[in-house]
Amino acid sequence: MTSPSELPPKSEIGAWGWCRKHLFSTWYNALLTLVIGYLVVTSIMPLLEWLLLDATFTGETSADCAGAGACWLFISQRLNFFIYGFYPDPLQWRIDIMFALLAASFLPQFFEGFPGRKYLGIFGITGLPLIGLILIPGGWFGLEPVESTKWGGLMLTLIIAYVGILAALPLGTILALGRRSEMPIIRGICVVFIEVWRAVPLITVLFMASVMLPLFLPEGMNFEKLLRALIGITLWQSAYMAEVVRGGLQAIPRGQYEAAAALGLGYWRKMGLIILPQALTMVIPGIVNTFIALFKDTTLVLIIGLFDILGTVQSTVTDPAWQNVTTEGYVFVAFCFWIFCFGMSRYSQNLERKLDTGHRT
Repeated sequence: MTSPSELPPKSEIGAWGWCRKHLFSTWYNALLTLVIGYLVVTSIMPLLEWLLLDATFTGETSADCAGAGACWLFISQRLNFFIYGFYPDPLQWRIDIMFALLAASFLPQFFEGFPGRKYLGIFGITGLPLIGLILIPGGWFGLEPVESTKWGGLMLTLIIAYVGILAALPLGTILALGRRSEMPIIRGICVVFIEVWRAVPLITVLFMASVMLPLFLPEGMNFEKLLRALIGITLWQSAYMAEVVRGGLQAIPRGQYEAAAALGLGYWRKMGLIILPQALTMVIPGIVNTFIALFKDTTLVLIIGLFDILGTVQSTVTDPAWQNVTTEGYVFVAFCFWIFCFGMSRYSQNLERKLDTGHRT
């Protein structure tokens, strides 16, 4: 006759059990926990006082920020400029529609049970760019045209990052396949392209696209500065993406290639149905890491006269009316970048868990 099982000691379960296991397992872990806790407690209160307790949220000018805390009035007064740049106020409803469609396409991807989230995601990478091409620049269906020189702020940051991400992944995949091709000419072209673009800093690519490229174009032909920047960023990023994808292709066991050949599949069907799905799944962290790096590198467009969200903040900080307010603007920019980068990171982790095939240890 077996005796009934007993519950584990209270010191081994619950919150105290977790703390004992992870924070106070040994004397030096306990000491380290106490020291870090003391540093956090002594530093968090001054930070909270600056951020919230002593901060100024209402008013009209910098003179209203008389306290010792943050002047969030600066953000509220210039928020429109930080989001839309110089985009005309009466036409900003177009950008609002694009923000709403972007959120509707990608926010549901974080919720497993959300109905139709697969189709919303497909719309986000197919229909959304087409709608943006019509709404944002205008000139279609009677919409008033808006020159790209008036685009700026958060909307410009998202446009550059979105186009770069959307174009760099398929182009990088093609380059990775070409680098592993058995055809010497194709492999050589892809190797030269990848190595040349990876050896050039992005800031040089942007400068060349903005200043030098027009010198090599035929007379009368010219591209807008933003379009030249998008092309340069896409080509530069695709070289890095190619190496990430190539790492996944090399990690696929040789038996997978042989099994696809035994089924009589051609090259493209073999890659599209068997090899690439496995390779892309294995390198999701690398792909997302490259996307995050691209999103942060969009701030470099400031050197060619494009005012992204960081550029709009910097131009406002130099305004004599707000000369005593600087930190708040950069905190706002950092928070915006953190929101989008953290969102991409969390989604990639969810995707990894969903597509996990046992490769992780």
